[in-house]
Amino acid sequence: MRFWVGGYSSDMGGTAEGIGLLTAGEDGSPFASGPLSFRGAVRPALTSPSWLAAHPSLDVVYAALEGEGRVTALARTGDTSFTPLGSSVEAGEAVCHVAVSPDGSHLLASCWGDGRIVRIGLDGNGRPMDRVVAPTARDPYGIDRGDPRDAAREDLDDEPEDPRAARERREERMSGVAADQDAERRRSEIGLADAAAALRAAAGAEFAHLIPDHDRPAEPDLRGATLLTSAVDADAASRTSRAHAAAFLPDGRALTTDLGFDLVRVWRRASGRMVPDHEVLLPRGSGPRHLLVHPSGYVYVLTEHSAEVFILGADRAGQWRMRGSIPAAALTLPDDAGAELAASHDRAFLYAGLRGSDTIAVLRVAGDGGSLEQVALAESGVTWPRHHLVVRDTLLVAGQHSNDVASLSLDIRTGVPSKVRHRAGVPAPTRILRARD
Repeated sequence: MRFWVGGYSSDMGGTAEGIGLLTAGEDGSPFASGPLSFRGAVRPALTSPSWLAAHPSLDVVYAALEGEGRVTALARTGDTSFTPLGSSVEAGEAVCHVAVSPDGSHLLASCWGDGRIVRIGLDGNGRPMDRVVAPTARDPYGIDRGDPRDAAREDLDDEPEDPRAARERREERMSGVAADQDAERRRSEIGLADAAAALRAAAGAEFAHLIPDHDRPAEPDLRGATLLTSAVDADAASRTSRAHAAAFLPDGRALTTDLGFDLVRVWRRASGRMVPDHEVLLPRGSGPRHLLVHPSGYVYVLTEHSAEVFILGADRAGQWRMRGSIPAAALTLPDDAGAELAASHDRAFLYAGLRGSDTIAVLRVAGDGGSLEQVALAESGVTWPRHHLVVRDTLLVAGQHSNDVASLSLDIRTGVPSKVRHRAGVPAPTRILRARD
């Protein structure tokens, strides 16, 4: 079996010389469980083709040239060669993902650097044509917003609610939370004061100065409000739109993730343009990265910063909402960053890559798809698992920092990966795409 491998070149700190060719086992085999072999870069040479996507019906591959901020189309001309289909098209700063529509009429390019979503039309040969930049995202946390998980729990019945009643209930809930927090703070202060007084009496005059002054009135810190406001302002100023991935829905609409603004944006087509339909708000700082449209009708979103998988579902009116979330694994490292999300061959399991601990989290799709269960946490066998791909009973994992691709066998019954079976040295791999037979 053959695979195209995207990677980082010297402009992005890697050593890839373009799209690479990786083989697993024998050519023509429907399995990828055989030995891996890297055959080098194919022609023409490209600079940092970090993401690759295939045309649905033509032997055409689209590459996001991340360092150049452009997207190029390549038609296959041989086992190890392509030819460009026209000139590359400007997308945006650090374009990192490309998704081609199921009908092959256009693609969506997501740009991590400037947050752009760019629609590029494709002709009958897969050649890029017109280019339209979609409306930019706005930070939903520019104003005070609650945790959207509360709204998700309230919306499970899909029943509309009177806006005034909803507002009153939110205000009541927030005032109750504030009251509880204030009572807890007072209880904490009373407990600390009593403890400090008792310790000071027991310590005596010689050591009393070592006891914290929790029992003594604190002088007001006039800078407190200013410092807090400045911290909030600084945090808000550091937030920037970072589009990261796109996926198409069966009804023709599309979803895109904005890692910087904690958004999943829903789009519809109108006269060759992408029109914003609505948005799904995720918790602040979660960082939605990649998403997977599941046959159950739900969409799963892996977050980079919080290493969670969020479940999105559509109501009867077609409005997408957050239905729940689960940590990718029961135990993660503080610096773990979610990478890729893939489904098993039968779609019964999900595999989430975690960079940092360099592991693959396994989750089971439960019930009708509206819930997930943690199953296992397995070693990825590579360093910095940037991307992974499931091929029947094999998991291929791209180690960006270890410069290799490893294959792990999958237990069809439990979904759990085994230890590494095969490995091949590959320069700075960032994406594995199965080649058309």
